Amino acid sequence: MASATTFYDFKPKDKKGGDYPLTNLKGKVVLVVNTASKCGFTPQFEGLEKLYKELKPKYPDFEILGFPCNQFGSQDPGSNDEIQTFCLTNYGVSFPVLGKTDVNGDKTEPVYEWMKKSKPGIMGLTRIKWNFEKFLIGRDGMVKGRWASTSKPEGLKGVIEEELKRSAKA
Repeated sequence: MASATTFYDFKPKDKKGGDYPLTNLKGKVVLVVNTASKCGFTPQFEGLEKLYKELKPKYPDFEILGFPCNQFGSQDPGSNDEIQTFCLTNYGVSFPVLGKTDVNGDKTEPVYEWMKKSKPGIMGLTRIKWNFEKFLIGRDGMVKGRWASTSKPEGLKGVIEEELKRSAKA
């Protein structure tokens, strides 16, 4: 999608394989995470859900989107249905977890290609290094932050709240 200028211009696939128009999130602050069910970072689902439950009631315009990915050590091999069941059963995930996607390579989900170019990582590298990398999208649809897998969700609460408050005033 070469003409895309904001996060809201994309339509990744949902858990059933249909389009999930990100335009439906227009005006919201969104934390985007590439997830995996069998990774050393998988317990971050707990932190993500806790963050979601803490912030969502206070800021209804906050959202988390999970993008399951099997590109790193084949750590999310299940079907979309199996992934959904795992997230709900093991972590009580209530935020949207979309369909399994690629975040690197020839079949990279276009929204990931756009986010990586908008906010390169260390030394300007654009590729996703591992599961549970995180991007923060502002209400304007632009990437406001990017964090490595080692950054725990609870550690991002302050930055997310700052963005929610800052962009609410704008």
